[in-house]
Amino acid sequence: MTALWMLALLCFGFPGSQLSDCSYYDLLKYLNLTTPSQVLQVMRPVQNWNHTTDVSMDMVMYGILDVDEKFQTVTSHVWIETQWTNEFLTWNPSDFCGIDKLTIPKSLVWIPDVDIDEDLQPLCIAGSGEVSLEDHRWRPVDLEDPDQLQTLVSLCFFSASDSGSIQEDPLLILMSGGRMLTTKRQRLTSTCQLNLFLFPFDVQRCNITFSSSSYDNGSLKLGTARSSSVSTTLSDVFMITQGAWHLKNMEVSLFDRSNGNISVSKLRYTVSLERKPMLYVINLILPLFYLLILDLASFFISASSGEKLGFKVTILLSISVLLLILNDILPSTEDTLPMIATYCVSVFTVVWLSVLEAILVAFLTQIDGGCCRRPEDLQQESVSHEEPGGVLENTEVKPGKKVLPLDDLLQVIQRAAPQEAGRPPDGRFRRMATTIDCVFCLVYFAVVVMFFLYFCIIWING
Repeated sequence: MTALWMLALLCFGFPGSQLSDCSYYDLLKYLNLTTPSQVLQVMRPVQNWNHTTDVSMDMVMYGILDVDEKFQTVTSHVWIETQWTNEFLTWNPSDFCGIDKLTIPKSLVWIPDVDIDEDLQPLCIAGSGEVSLEDHRWRPVDLEDPDQLQTLVSLCFFSASDSGSIQEDPLLILMSGGRMLTTKRQRLTSTCQLNLFLFPFDVQRCNITFSSSSYDNGSLKLGTARSSSVSTTLSDVFMITQGAWHLKNMEVSLFDRSNGNISVSKLRYTVSLERKPMLYVINLILPLFYLLILDLASFFISASSGEKLGFKVTILLSISVLLLILNDILPSTEDTLPMIATYCVSVFTVVWLSVLEAILVAFLTQIDGGCCRRPEDLQQESVSHEEPGGVLENTEVKPGKKVLPLDDLLQVIQRAAPQEAGRPPDGRFRRMATTIDCVFCLVYFAVVVMFFLYFCIIWING
């Protein structure tokens, strides 16, 4: 019996001997991946060259680091997953003890050359006087031409992603059906045309477009495995930092774009970023509003006190400081004037007109105060006020006091009559100044109310 058992073991092997032969090396040997193969590295992995390689790309945003309004760039952290099928690297898992996936280095196989269009590569100058742009082609540049040199300088120092910030996995996952999966994380600095008209209540829509620089849409077709809603949800879940922005939505779209006679497949993520406006409301909008209210309250200050004009000038200088702060935030190349700039300029203009009105009222008030009267007129008025009852009525002649004869007194009155006839009545300019001040105050209040209603409607509906 023992001899029969030993004979069976020799014929069929010891228990577990099949498992001892189950190793990744046998699978790598079967797939010819034990040594680097230039064919697998450079050739698009299709059995028939007419077959299109479908590349699926999914992006998750997990950090919004910075939005530069002056340079029109957005810096973010993104996670990119790429999948495609290699028709040469397939196997039956049952032949290899159920192994259905394998991890191999990227350097052994073909990788789709998919780049981000908005991620500008740094411009490099060659010794032959040529430059390398984002399409990796060398183009001649005349360094003696000032216009081309200026363009060269602007491109050289244009913000681009640092290659050292790309954390790319050196390995990829290979499925039994030939499906390959690779991931990478990147600190992406992408260009974005920012619309700052509704600043700071603006929503920016920035594009991140994936495309191949070597294959047309007949050879390589881009796609995505996740929908827009799923990508947005995953980004919200994995979001680490957002700074002054909030991720509102991510829209995925597929399209083809012709480049000469070649049509290239493109995958575009449209990222909607909503600004958090509270800091700008506290630092800019509310202070300007409070200064405008103070300027309205200054109409209750008496113009004759001399403090009204100085108070208004102080408010005007405070608004100028806020304008300098705004100048450091907004780009000078903006075509349309942002609403916040219109708001600041309008407040500055209204307060400036209020200062001019205060100067006019102070001038009219001083006219009635005696700045245009002659000293002898003021002395004559003081004498007439001392005897309100008249010269001849109930006048008592005291001993030693000289009294003018009646004829001489009449001559004095006749000589003074032409001068008094050309002089405006007392208080005319003062009443004019009061009327101007009241009318301007009412108009000022109405303009301020309509002004704020207009900006509130624009900012809310925008």
